[in-house]
Amino acid sequence: MSSIRSLPNLGPASEAAFARIGITTAEHLAAIGADQAYRELLQNGERPHFIGYYVLHMALQGRPWNDCKGEEKKALRHGFDALVKATNARERTELEAALNLFGVVPAAKRSD
Repeated sequence: MSSIRSLPNLGPASEAAFARIGITTAEHLAAIGADQAYRELLQNGERPHFIGYYVLHMALQGRPWNDCKGEEKKALRHGFDALVKATNARERTELEAALNLFGVVPAAKRSD
C-alpha cells in the first residue's frame, strides 16, 4: 500500500487531513475518487478551498497541480461549487464536525 504522499502534489498536510477521515493509502483515495474524498473532508470540518480540490484531481491523475487550465479548470470549478453547496447546505459547527468524525449523527435542526 502506498502513502498519500506518494501521489504528486500531496504532502504531509493532505496526508494528515485524509488520515483524520480514515483514508490512509493512495489506493483507498484512488478507489473512492476525488469528489467523494473531498466531500468527506468537508463533512468532517475541512474548509472548502478550490485549489485543494483541483490539486487532488490532478494528483489522482498523476499530473502536476499547475497542469489544470482552461476549460478543464472551469469544469472543475463548477464541480467544486456544486459539491460545496450540496455538502454545506447548512453551516456545521466544530462540535458537529467532531461528532461526525466519530460516527455520531447530529440531531436534526430544531425549528422552534
